[in-house]
Amino acid sequence: MITINWKEFKEYKKHSHKKDDNFEILLDFLKSYYNMTSPKEMYDTMINDEIAPMMLEKRDMHSASDLEEYLFKNFNAM
Repeated sequence: MITINWKEFKEYKKHSHKKDDNFEILLDFLKSYYNMTSPKEMYDTMINDEIAPMMLEKRDMHSASDLEEYLFKNFNAM
């Protein structure tokens, strides 16, 4: 199981001028730093973290399919 490296995330965030939303930056981070392309893999990684589940809960995401729908709407598909 991959563990989100929050120290690297903070560094990545410093250089991410495109977005203000930490959740969207986290999704970009997972895609670029860990080469994740699967919404299921992203969801599983986030749900098993200490911090990321709060981000999912805030957006009422309770499954990988909820995340996939969010990605499709906000990132023009995965």
